[in-house]
Amino acid sequence: MKVRTLAAALSLACMATSAMAADIKIDGHMDPGEWDGARHITDFRTVQPFTQQPGSVPTEVWYVATPKGLAVAFRNHQPASVQRMRQKTRRDENAQADRVNVMIDFDGDGNQGYDFTVLLGGGIQDGTITKMGNFNNDWDGNWLHAVSEDDEGWTAEVLIPWSVATMGKARGDTRKIGLYFDRVIGVNGDRIGWPAITFDRPQFLAKFEPIEVPAYSQALLALTPYASATYDMVGHKTSNNGGMDVFWKPNGQFQLSGTINPDFGQVESDDLVVNFSAQESFFSDKRPFFTENQSIFDFNLLLDNSQLIYTRRVGGPSDDGKGAADINAAVKLNGSFGKTNYGLMWAEERGDAGRSFRAARVTHTFDANTLGAMVTQVVHPYLDRTATVVAVDDQWKPNAHFTLTTNAAQSAIDVQGQKQRRNGATFLAEYEMKDGWRQQWIGMHFDKGFEINDFGYLGRADLNYFHWEVGKRFTDLPKDSIYASHNWRWRYDMLTNANGSLVLQREFRIQRNSQLRDGGSQMFLVNLRTPAHDDSMLFWHANVRTTPGYYATFDHEPGRRGNWQWWSQIESAYGMGVDPKRRPMYSVTLGTRYFFSDSLNAQASLFGLRDGEWLLWQHDNLLGMYDRRQLQLSAALNWNISNKQELRIKLQAIGLTGSARKAWRVQPDTSAVESGESIPQFNLHTLGFQIRYRYELAPLSNIYVVYGRGGYDQGELFTDSPGEFRRAFNLRDTEMLMVKLAYRFEL
Repeated sequence: MKVRTLAAALSLACMATSAMAADIKIDGHMDPGEWDGARHITDFRTVQPFTQQPGSVPTEVWYVATPKGLAVAFRNHQPASVQRMRQKTRRDENAQADRVNVMIDFDGDGNQGYDFTVLLGGGIQDGTITKMGNFNNDWDGNWLHAVSEDDEGWTAEVLIPWSVATMGKARGDTRKIGLYFDRVIGVNGDRIGWPAITFDRPQFLAKFEPIEVPAYSQALLALTPYASATYDMVGHKTSNNGGMDVFWKPNGQFQLSGTINPDFGQVESDDLVVNFSAQESFFSDKRPFFTENQSIFDFNLLLDNSQLIYTRRVGGPSDDGKGAADINAAVKLNGSFGKTNYGLMWAEERGDAGRSFRAARVTHTFDANTLGAMVTQVVHPYLDRTATVVAVDDQWKPNAHFTLTTNAAQSAIDVQGQKQRRNGATFLAEYEMKDGWRQQWIGMHFDKGFEINDFGYLGRADLNYFHWEVGKRFTDLPKDSIYASHNWRWRYDMLTNANGSLVLQREFRIQRNSQLRDGGSQMFLVNLRTPAHDDSMLFWHANVRTTPGYYATFDHEPGRRGNWQWWSQIESAYGMGVDPKRRPMYSVTLGTRYFFSDSLNAQASLFGLRDGEWLLWQHDNLLGMYDRRQLQLSAALNWNISNKQELRIKLQAIGLTGSARKAWRVQPDTSAVESGESIPQFNLHTLGFQIRYRYELAPLSNIYVVYGRGGYDQGELFTDSPGEFRRAFNLRDTEMLMVKLAYRFEL
């Protein structure tokens, strides 16, 4: 009888709250009585720097679960003595500005979260959070937000629909979710949060505040057709395209995402990269189909950017080498039953040289473990190649201080009936100790021939890696110090090839990341390396012995000063090559930004590099040593006309000279012997220029007008001055004008 009475009381309370919440209007103004009955939070603590002391200025939050979503209101008290930073930004742009964050774990199990950010200037950011605490802003969601300000402070209101994410089925009339709120004061970078946790720690998601909310659920059917027209100014031809993205969510436990004839024309330009190494460059992906509910497919192997699914492979260069592949269609299923989450993905490219991409993922949460498995497969008919990867992973959190993440994978590559299987495995152990101390251990093993790059990304295989790191966070710095906190790290690491016969790296690292009291940041790092070997410098044709040396970098980005902001970076390296008469490498980056107003700013940076021992593989066992000089100009004009429209002009130009110094022949004993052979000298120039206008017709519905021009040229050396990079402005390999319209219909 008591249970029924309690249930009835809870039901009545929920109905009353829902009735109250139905009157909430997301307009940035907290009208009298509007938030009555919502939970009220005032105990905000400083979490950056992580002192856990009461916030320097009062912050209040009200939140309530409604049938339409989770409604949240921030009241940010900010007296005139604390400057307000109101910079207007484009979506997902980082800025030194006042802002608030709402972070939600919809399943309350510490495996996946979402971050929703509102800036005082009206801009927004949103993204996903993985169980390892990694943030990714590629995802864009449809949610409501508004801000207002007055003499005493400013207010932000947010409504996050239940349809933005999949979530497990509720047990009974309520469900458990995890919440975290914080506020960042732009002028000094202080972050004030509730509960008092920090994303610098490994169990960030697991420490969200658990709360019970009514078991609301929303159905969603969203159709986003698009049409685009492109005029090629070099080839003097016009092309038209059209297609559609579909998102269907009948309930919280299932979502279907599909795309038909997707347009993967770039409205966002990638940064220019000059890469002569054996490791390919990594780029993020903003295509809506691949960012929607993609967190379930997160499976990384700890090496930089490594992951089993790298979505830029889909629609990438076709197997016949004749440009990018076209995609007929792709589909993705996400869902859950109980504590088990799953995801299925399939994409089919067009033509004889197209590929078929398939992936399946499942995870299950136990009390202290999250166990998962993934299978990916890519079929290459043109190459008669099938690449399959099977993997399992586990994250174990026996207590609040220790986390162990492990995984193992096997690749099976079948080429013309010949199959090769290879294995890889990694572990990451993190231990949070007292007084800000922590330890970290990482180990990796990848067999020679371990191959996941048909669908995934792995910089290299054939390695063993281990490192031990000790860190300490300092937050009790003097009040008159320019620093608010220091985060020190000391690391020893070792890398060998897979059978341990070749030492590729032994290194001791010292690193300090600092938060400045003016809202800026500072970082320095020093790596000290012993003699070792390099097996990729000659693109796997031979192993070469390298000299001892160091690498050091110093980054300084102080806070904004009036209308100006600037930043700098200095890098230096010495040794780690083949010449006993070592020459240093050094580079300098200087950048500045000027704010004409909160909505209009211009920025420019100049990067200069000089390396007297730049080694490039020529052929077989021949290395060329060059004197490398490089200049890079980057500039942009950002005009955020309103929260619905923006204009951006972006320019990058690179000039590089490679003046030949000497040639080296690598011997069977891995030593390098100077050779009298001639090696080609060269100049390189590259250009990227884009003008992009965007107008938001409705949430996730935009019209774009984009002009782009670019080029790449590499030829014989005609000058040893990198200042000739002005020649880059004459490049015109591509020049196009594109208009794209995408409109999202929610039914």
